[in-house]
Amino acid sequence: MKPALLRVMRASGVFATFRRANRHRFLIVTYHRFSRRPSPRFTHAAAFAEQLQYLRSCYNIVSLSAIEQHLTQGQALPPAAAVITIDDGYHDAYDIAFPILRRYSAPATLFAATDFIDRKDWLWTDKLRYVESKTNNCRDGFDALALNESLKRDSDEDKHKRIADICSAMGVTLPPEPPEDCRAATWDQIREMAAAGVDIGSHTVTHPILPHVGDEQLARELTESRARLERELGRAVTSFCYPNGDYDARVRNAVAHAGYRIAVITEHGLNDRHNDPLALRRVNAEHDLTHFIQNSSGFEAFKMSLRRRPA
Repeated sequence: MKPALLRVMRASGVFATFRRANRHRFLIVTYHRFSRRPSPRFTHAAAFAEQLQYLRSCYNIVSLSAIEQHLTQGQALPPAAAVITIDDGYHDAYDIAFPILRRYSAPATLFAATDFIDRKDWLWTDKLRYVESKTNNCRDGFDALALNESLKRDSDEDKHKRIADICSAMGVTLPPEPPEDCRAATWDQIREMAAAGVDIGSHTVTHPILPHVGDEQLARELTESRARLERELGRAVTSFCYPNGDYDARVRNAVAHAGYRIAVITEHGLNDRHNDPLALRRVNAEHDLTHFIQNSSGFEAFKMSLRRRPA
């Protein structure tokens, strides 16, 4: 939808009407990366602050733990409840997002991939972006985004082999630790965030696409990540985020068996007490406030439902 039309709809109160109509449903917002300057793949610090200010004025920001208690124990939620989630555990969640969360006294949940925090590996999705940056755009046809999307369809073993083959073909050697802009937060920083009220949840050990791994690795990704977080934090960890939002019945059952009580996916939409606690929908953050207001209000989900209706 064109920005000018969105602005007219916002000014005329269309999105506010949808927001009020959905006040008994709860919103979960997804963030990944943050930056101090505008960047296509990152949420700019000023945009994040603007979105938090909007959420503070129009919603009741609650923790994911409150949602868990609502869904599993029947505890009441305030109307227009909203949850902030941050995936992966990059350093900018601490450097940029955390001070802004504190400024607005906003609870949030950070989902951490434990091998990434442990500096044992860097997230595989960043590796081909690194290769692309080293080619100086001199190789026609190299598109890290498209390649990463195709890798998501591979088995975990094939994915890593293809990355190694691509690096070799491009003449790029991956350093053992990620470059500065792709590094993880430290355990000290994560503990500081947890002490300040940020919930910490599991995002697996190595961030694989879980339907593409075997039962043994699946169990290890779920149980070892949770155990690692609990050792570092000294508290129970009951929330989980599926890497890339991908799951199936086998994965969902394994998440339940591993002891998680609440989990989030990437399917767009709002939630209510009838949603599966282990497959809660989320809404992606946007770079501009008008799109953010549209998506968070439920209007975008309404449009999507109309498109899915048979002609």
